[in-house]
Amino acid sequence: MDSITQAALGASIAGAVAGKTLGRSSLIVGAVLGTLPDMDVVLDYGTAIANFSQHRGFSHSLLILFPLSVALAWILYRWRPVVGLGRWFALTALVLLTHPILDSFTTYGTQIFWPFGGPVAISSIFIIDPLYTVPLLIGIGAFLIRGPSTRGLSVALAVSTIYLGWTLAAQQLISDRVEPLLAKLNMDSVPRLVQPMPFNTLLWRVTAQNSDQRVEIITGFLDGDAPVLPQFFPRHPELAAAARTHPETARLEWFTNGFVAYNLSGNTLTATDLRLGLPGAHPFVFTLGNYSGQTLQPSPSGRLKRPELRGEVASMLWQRTTGQALPLCLADLTIPKNGDLCY
Repeated sequence: MDSITQAALGASIAGAVAGKTLGRSSLIVGAVLGTLPDMDVVLDYGTAIANFSQHRGFSHSLLILFPLSVALAWILYRWRPVVGLGRWFALTALVLLTHPILDSFTTYGTQIFWPFGGPVAISSIFIIDPLYTVPLLIGIGAFLIRGPSTRGLSVALAVSTIYLGWTLAAQQLISDRVEPLLAKLNMDSVPRLVQPMPFNTLLWRVTAQNSDQRVEIITGFLDGDAPVLPQFFPRHPELAAAARTHPETARLEWFTNGFVAYNLSGNTLTATDLRLGLPGAHPFVFTLGNYSGQTLQPSPSGRLKRPELRGEVASMLWQRTTGQALPLCLADLTIPKNGDLCY
């Protein structure tokens, strides 16, 4: 999740655990601890793909954070022994461990069992979701105004947790909705990604792919009786074969669970993480080297500049989420006029 959400979650937990004793300072301690795992962004692993896939690695591992919480609890106990060692441990462990657990509900991928196993990406909540974060901020505001009462923080944590549970139920409902269409397309058994569109859990994006093509489906809970429509995107097996001669491609496909598109930008072969952003506005597009004569001359991976979204995209997403406009064409991020379909 975003830094504000993680700081708010950490502050809320710390306030609920030790707010009656520490007062407002508990919020500061929790916010700092809540952002601590993300400090790995300052590390440079040498290439764009390495930096991308190493983020949320060791610093988000439960196997690292648990012993760290023990050490930090002892340090904080020495600072403020008025809070017992056991309560300090409860505070540090809950704040540090909930950070990667919450991150694992997003699409990016969180290596909560590093160095064992792969990244976990449940993909039920967008990386920024106000409906999760706002209750926490309200609880923090109430604590700051009313003083040491922790009831507001506890209620806020309960509301946000219930909402997180809703995201899992919504994801399953959407998966069930698209199942008949994917079966009709003979794609019901291929890799599939079901995730919410930005900032909400009312509108969802389903991505399914085989070796030749990718199917994208946008559907939501406010669509009424509108049919579920697929949009098709070609894949390029010959580019994928060339890309796999690059020493970093295996790492990228491992981290993204294979949801990568290979394309050409001039003579440069690129690899796009399909999970994040939207077609035409994916934030993670990596350069792999020069492509010539169906072969790749690999170079250390770089990252293309993040594309800027047009100002009207937010309005289109709102119209599509509320069901005012159907469909949303992902090839060019437009809403067709006069009821036309996407091609």
